[in-house]
Amino acid sequence: MNRPLLVTRVLFVWHLRWAPWGWAVMVVVGALFLVPAVTGAGPGPQRSMWGYSGAGSLLPLVFLAVIGTQLTLIHLPVYLANGVTRRQVLLGGLAFAPLASALWTVVAMAGYGVEYGIYRANDLLGGLTVPHPAASPGAAAALAGILRAIDREFGLAAGAEVTVEANPETVDERALAALRVGGMTRVSLGMQSAVPHVLAVLDRVHEPGRPARCARWAREAGFPHVSLDLIYGTPGESDADWRESLAAALAAGPDHVSAYALTVEEGTALAARIRRGEVPAPDDDAMADRYLIADEVLGAHGMAWYEISNWAASEEARCRHNLLYWTGGDWWGIGPGAHSHVGGTRWWNVKHPAAYAARIAGGSSPAQAREVLAGRERRLERILLTTRLAGGCPLAELEPPGLAAAADAVAGGLAAEAAYASGRLVLTRRGRLLADAVVRDLTAEARTGPQTSASRSPLPGAVTKSMSSSTRPSSAGSRSV
Repeated sequence: MNRPLLVTRVLFVWHLRWAPWGWAVMVVVGALFLVPAVTGAGPGPQRSMWGYSGAGSLLPLVFLAVIGTQLTLIHLPVYLANGVTRRQVLLGGLAFAPLASALWTVVAMAGYGVEYGIYRANDLLGGLTVPHPAASPGAAAALAGILRAIDREFGLAAGAEVTVEANPETVDERALAALRVGGMTRVSLGMQSAVPHVLAVLDRVHEPGRPARCARWAREAGFPHVSLDLIYGTPGESDADWRESLAAALAAGPDHVSAYALTVEEGTALAARIRRGEVPAPDDDAMADRYLIADEVLGAHGMAWYEISNWAASEEARCRHNLLYWTGGDWWGIGPGAHSHVGGTRWWNVKHPAAYAARIAGGSSPAQAREVLAGRERRLERILLTTRLAGGCPLAELEPPGLAAAADAVAGGLAAEAAYASGRLVLTRRGRLLADAVVRDLTAEARTGPQTSASRSPLPGAVTKSMSSSTRPSSAGSRSV
């Protein structure tokens, strides 16, 4: 017998030997998750960790068994040539189900934890409605299930905006149609650039025309709002490249565009290339020019800025869940690494999916730590965030040194005189380029006054961790790569 056939037979025998243990594991999993779903026992949503309810919970196992059998039949001639009987081949294929279910269990637990987290959120808050839920990328059916769980536990507000983010390379026409049927109303597509050599530096794999097709598919699926995300300032990008990306984005017909300056994070492949001198570092002056180009081009096509890095074709097209962050609203984040804010208390979950799943499986909170903001910190954040909005920052939020800084900003052409006269500080286009410096001046007294630091404490079972402003939902005009 040659070596490849010998290895095949040894692996197959090993497969059969361990199959009973695999089935035993599956029985335990069934007792913990499938039986409660069928009988209606257990806390929280009566839904199995597999994403099906009732007897449908068994469907994934049936599917895995069929797939395992089919994969085994592919190698049937090899097995038969080496003395393996047809009965053993069939048993080996069926054994694929419990072995694969062990891997499925780890992944599915995180999904089950999302619904359980929604259940726990309602248990703690009770009686609230959810205005504008936002979901990260994932399977359309799973996202629709999460949305149903939110509606079941909280109740969705009338006219709620439901946002989903999607990568152009991993979403297609059918997926977008399923997302719309599942209740999503806004889709945000990560276009980044329309220029191949820029995408290559960013290590993006989608072909340049793909985001435009996705935007068209989203419109055809009935999405009321379609947004495209762009990044400017990539090493090697020219003004002409940037104009080409803007033109391609507008040609796709979105009603919302986000444009972020590139931020290179340490530890990334791009940072290593810059350190080795293979590509130049992003140039601040070039990025300022690109921002002005974006504001000019988008404005000429009827899109008005409403936050420094975001433009919308109408007030209805503005991203409402982002506005919740920028205006100090409340939100509850579900899932690994998710951040939440309710009434001045901010907390964040453990980041690793396995740790999150373990917490959920053990019946404990997945939260890692929390931060209770004092009055001064809350006011400082309101100034920082509202200054970046087209509506501006109310002058009533400012202390005397901040009011003096606001007057200086108007005199220096960084803030609009008419808005200042009506009691608000609204940045001009030049002021938006220097927003960070303006905010520093407006908040100098708040940052150097009496120390009333926010109270930070770990949640039960959590590890203490300090939280910097960078861990808040970012309003900065940059994207990390």
